Amino acid sequence: MPPLSKPTSGPHLMFQMLKSMEIAALGRPLSLGMLYDCRKDSLIPGVTLWDKKSLSENLDIHHQTETDLKFSSSDSLSSKSSLLDVRASLKASFLGGLVNVGGSGKFLHDTKTSNQQSRVTMFHSETTRYEQLTMSQLGHFTYPEVFEQKNATHVVTVVLYGAQAFMVFDRTFSEEENKQEIERELNVMVKSIPTFSIKGKGSVNMKEDEKNKAEKIACTFHGDVLLEQNPTTYIEALQTYKQLPALLKNPQNEVPIKVWLYPLHLLDSKAAQLEREITTSLISDTEHITEELGEAERTCNDLFKNTLVSAFSDIKERLQLFQSLFSKYNTMLMEAVGRVLPAIRGGEMEDKSLEDILNIHRSSPFNADKLKHWLNDAKSKLHILSSVTKSLEGIRIEDSVNIMTLFFNPNIDAVVCLTLTSLKYEDTYLSTLKKFLQSDMVKDRDITFFSVEPLIKWFSDPSIIIKMIENLSQFRRIAEANKDETRIRFIISAISNPNIAGSSIYLYEKDGLYFCHVYRSSH
Repeated sequence: MPPLSKPTSGPHLMFQMLKSMEIAALGRPLSLGMLYDCRKDSLIPGVTLWDKKSLSENLDIHHQTETDLKFSSSDSLSSKSSLLDVRASLKASFLGGLVNVGGSGKFLHDTKTSNQQSRVTMFHSETTRYEQLTMSQLGHFTYPEVFEQKNATHVVTVVLYGAQAFMVFDRTFSEEENKQEIERELNVMVKSIPTFSIKGKGSVNMKEDEKNKAEKIACTFHGDVLLEQNPTTYIEALQTYKQLPALLKNPQNEVPIKVWLYPLHLLDSKAAQLEREITTSLISDTEHITEELGEAERTCNDLFKNTLVSAFSDIKERLQLFQSLFSKYNTMLMEAVGRVLPAIRGGEMEDKSLEDILNIHRSSPFNADKLKHWLNDAKSKLHILSSVTKSLEGIRIEDSVNIMTLFFNPNIDAVVCLTLTSLKYEDTYLSTLKKFLQSDMVKDRDITFFSVEPLIKWFSDPSIIIKMIENLSQFRRIAEANKDETRIRFIISAISNPNIAGSSIYLYEKDGLYFCHVYRSSH
């Protein structure tokens, strides 16, 4: 979509707009004459410079209809901001939790929850008209006391109306599927939506292979128009797409898309003003850190989907603790960013305040490298456990607390258990995360206090893995040799034993527990 041409109403209006700041409305109820605080990127309800009569009598309206249709396969905040025409400063406020978005603006919150998820977004926009205050009105105030209250820095003098809608298409895929092929198919399917025709009773003219692909695609709608039912599938989205142009052009669905803010200090020197903007590089750094944290969150979500996490309580509890600590930190970090932004813009702090927060994050145990390292370790453990369970197909995983209850079955005399002995251990990294959250992130600059002690990891120790493979082979041979023994049950379980790293084989009989340590076979 090319830049919107500004309405022309003589040199005075052009001068007014040149002095103004342009921002995206993001579904917020902005209107002409409304006061706005650019330090917090918040609107000031219920307080104005002019009464309704003055506003209505000094209003210019210019019709400007434009239609836009775009597609995006990126899920980054930069890409989303570009579609909504969100400038860097407003984006920083959004990251800091200062902006409450609505309507199509909620699209900014819609991020992928999994790395096994392909996404394509369709963006449809209609702009209809500008409304603006005349230059003569700017010098005549009904309520001049507003300037001395210093709650606002700007006033809305121009509003661009229209309506926008996003349809977000997601396709999840397994690790066995080709990610690039899935992304290519999804791109083709979404970009083909304008070409499909709908027959009577809402049926779609599609080939069989297209129908199969469509069934795997989910849809989420974010828009400024209220639909009877939001689409959740590809077919429903296709039907919604055919209705969108008429809905977006309907005057009843018009909302502010973009506004121009005029500085109050140009009207009265007593008014509060925007002392400085946040540097673009710092905003980019903040966004980059947010993207890194999002990557870690998606990886953690994917780990929870592994069925082995539920099967082994020690792994599940550790992942849950990580997720809880990570979520708390994420909230704390963005709240810290949100606190300094207004102070920097109001001249009470320097850019260095934000820079310090970002540097503390980079040196913290929550930095991207440390998060990735811990999550990769979690993946390694699950991959090993997956290899073990797949090679013992048909043998059940039992929680350790349930083992003795098996003997309540009168048909069972003995239980042979491949016992995983090292799943429960003191995780020094998680302990470090706890300590960091309990500290004052801003004041505690001695980051060495939060260094993680080295830990011997069973899942990356070759000698332990070799012994585990030997135990696995021995257990499989025992199970195969006794496959016709109906009174012997073979299971897999996790029982902590710090004296034996990796795994062992336990034999349980009704009259007691016998332990067998497996050696390398000499035969």
